[in-house]
Amino acid sequence: MNSIADLMQDIGKAARAAAKQLAFVSTEQKNRALIAAASALRDSRADILAANEADIRESGAGLSAALLDRLRLDAERVEAMAHGLLQIAAARDPIGVRLAEWSRPNGMQIQRVCVPLGVIGIIYESRPNVTADAGALCLKSGNAVILRGGSESSRSSAAIHSCLQQGLVAARLPPACIQLVPTTDRGAVGHMLGDMADSIDVLVPRGGKSLISRVQKEARVPVIGHLEGVCHVYVHRDAELTMSKRIVLNAKMRRTGVCGSAETLLVDRACAATHLAPLVEALLAAGCEVRGDEMSARTDARVKAAGEQDWYKEYLDAIIAVRVVDDLDAAIAHIGQYGSQHTDCIITEDAAAAERFLTRVDSAIVLHNASTQFADGAEFGMGAEIGISTDKFHARGPVGVEQLTSYKYLVRGAGQVRD
Repeated sequence: MNSIADLMQDIGKAARAAAKQLAFVSTEQKNRALIAAASALRDSRADILAANEADIRESGAGLSAALLDRLRLDAERVEAMAHGLLQIAAARDPIGVRLAEWSRPNGMQIQRVCVPLGVIGIIYESRPNVTADAGALCLKSGNAVILRGGSESSRSSAAIHSCLQQGLVAARLPPACIQLVPTTDRGAVGHMLGDMADSIDVLVPRGGKSLISRVQKEARVPVIGHLEGVCHVYVHRDAELTMSKRIVLNAKMRRTGVCGSAETLLVDRACAATHLAPLVEALLAAGCEVRGDEMSARTDARVKAAGEQDWYKEYLDAIIAVRVVDDLDAAIAHIGQYGSQHTDCIITEDAAAAERFLTRVDSAIVLHNASTQFADGAEFGMGAEIGISTDKFHARGPVGVEQLTSYKYLVRGAGQVRD
C-alpha cells in the first residue's frame, strides 16, 4: 500500500496534468459537466442522505450544534447544491475575457486577459456541500481542484464527489479535474500545506479557527480565507424599531453556525431608551443568550454580564453580545477594534449616516438595512461560493467563479525593439 506521501504526490501530479488541459476546455464542455453533475445529485439524493445519516451517527455526538448544522443534509440542501451547479453553469465564463486593452505609441497592442489560477487545494470541515460548490466553481473557472473534507463528513463528501465525477465523464473531461482525497488520515493535510507547492497554486480553508489558523501559518502557497466572522449589527439612533427587530433576529438566529451570523449588537445611546429593551427581549424570547454591558444588563435579569473577550467572540451559537455605544463614530470604532473585517450592518433611516458607515467600516461586506446572513455568494447572484474572504490581496468577500482566476498580459508587436 502506498504511503500518504505517495498518495498525495500522485494526486498532485494528476491535478497538475488535468489543470493544463482544463485551462483550454470550451465553456460548453464545462457547462455540460455541471449540468450532468446536477442531474446526478438529484438522482442520487437518497444515497447522499443515507451517507449523511451514517456520518451523523458516527460523528454527531461529538459535534457542537453549529458543526452539526453544517454537517446535516436534507432534501432541500441537496436540491440547493444541484441548483447551485446550474447557476454556475449559467454564469459567464471568465476565462479568456479581455479585462483591458490599449496600444502604445510604438505600435504595440497590449491586452490583459483572465486566466485560471491552476490547481486549487480546498481543506474543509463538516460542510459536505463544499464538495459540490467548490468542485463546480473550480471547474467553471478552469482550475483543477484537490478537495480534502473533514473525517466527520467523509461519506457525504464521497457521495457528492461521485456525482461530480459522473458529470466529468458525461462531458469527457479528466476525472482528475475534481479529486477528493480518499483518506481521513490527517497527514494528508500536512502534505497539502507543506509538501505540494509544486502541485498546488493556492489553498482555501473552510472550517474552525484552529484549522484556518494552521493553514495560514503553515502553507507554502498563497491562502484565500478568513480566520473568523465577528459580525456586527449597529442600530443607529434613526433606526425604525420594527425593522430593527426583524433584521437583528434574522442576522443572529436564522442560522447561528454560519460565518455571517451576527455576534455583536450595538445600540446607539440616543435610541437606547426606546430600542434596547425590545431588542433584548426579542432575542431572549427567540432562545438567544444575551451577554450585555451594564446598560444592557439592566433591561432584563436574564442578561449575563459581558466580559472584554465577548466583544472579540465568534460564538457560532445562539449567543450574542450587546453594547450601547455613544454614536455612529463610536460604533465604527468598536467594529474597527473588535471586528474581523467580515460582515457588518447598520440599521438606519438616515442616508448620510448609512453612507458614512458603508465607507468607513473596513470589512469585506458592509450592509445598510439588511441582515448579515446575506453574506453569501448565492445571495449576491454569484451562484455558489467557496467562502467569504477577508483578505485584501486577490479575492475579498464572496469567492465565486471570477475570484478563482488571475490574469496575464498579451503583447502583440511588429518587430519593435527597445532602445
